[in-house]
Amino acid sequence: MTFFLRFIALFQSLGYLFHSRADLLMEIVILKQQVAALKKERPRPKLTGFDRLVWSGLRRVWKKWIEALIVLKPETIVGWHRKGFRLYWKFRSRNRKSKGKSTIAKELIKLIRQMAAENPTWGAPRIHGELLKLGFKVSERTVSRYLAKIRPGRSAPRFNRWVSFLEIERKGIAAMDFFIVPTLFFKRIYCFFIIEHDRRKVLHFNVTFHPTAKWVSSQLRIAFVNTHSIKFMIYDRDTIFSSLVKETLKGLGIESKRTSYRSPWQNGIAERWIGSCRRELLDHVIILNKNHLQRLLEEYVEYYHNDRTHYHLDKDPPLSRPVLKRESDDDKVIALPRVGGLHRKYTWHSKKAA
Repeated sequence: MTFFLRFIALFQSLGYLFHSRADLLMEIVILKQQVAALKKERPRPKLTGFDRLVWSGLRRVWKKWIEALIVLKPETIVGWHRKGFRLYWKFRSRNRKSKGKSTIAKELIKLIRQMAAENPTWGAPRIHGELLKLGFKVSERTVSRYLAKIRPGRSAPRFNRWVSFLEIERKGIAAMDFFIVPTLFFKRIYCFFIIEHDRRKVLHFNVTFHPTAKWVSSQLRIAFVNTHSIKFMIYDRDTIFSSLVKETLKGLGIESKRTSYRSPWQNGIAERWIGSCRRELLDHVIILNKNHLQRLLEEYVEYYHNDRTHYHLDKDPPLSRPVLKRESDDDKVIALPRVGGLHRKYTWHSKKAA
């Protein structure tokens, strides 16, 4: 009924074009007086979408539209117009789903879900690295987008880059450090390791209950018994790295570089490896004794060198890993457990070979 009355009013308005100018002026005066009276009775008249549409259209075709306003304000009409503009571009910018998705896209989504479920500590870079080694052409951003749907509420992993000369001249640089691991009965085992900056390769590691400067010196001789390319060794200001350790390094042709006070970021490569070792191994097991820890570290270092993709190595392990190719459509991706099932390596499996 309301629409019918508005249609009649619009039809009558068109009829005003044929009235005399004096009649139109008198009728406008009367209408304005009636509108003013209505405005006193109801200061805020309710306007519908039809009213907004009419006034927004008049604003575009009639220059004197502001002079005819009584109930509305110019800012209100402009706001309606801008709101319509936003809705228009929101419609234009909507996500258009592709009608035909390839089989490989579905397989990728399935693989991302599988890797995320089987490896809770993996982020988008690690999963992306595994997919690259399987020969898939996919961006890390795509993996991150699907991973956000699988793990809502989890922020993307952060990567603190070592921005200094170490990244430019890293081929001849290594770092060493200790970290402590408690046993089942709360005894402390000290883990010593040496890591190379260039390929993030762990050159040497060992564990002990009683670390001394003499013991560290013997570990350095074992690590660099053969010819090596290390020119600089970075280590913190722990008292165990005494003058004896410095003299041992000097005898091996390696220059010592100690970090500043309270500046662990200056030995970022070593600190990062400690964090990876804890998150990916030590936080998930209870160490029984020294031999148990030694065995687990050996398995983890082997996995770290050969299988684990690295963000700073263009998604390649320290010892490199070839990109596998899918030979036929019947090939399936299988997971090979690593480090007692804490991690996995993914590869193609051919049914014909089986």
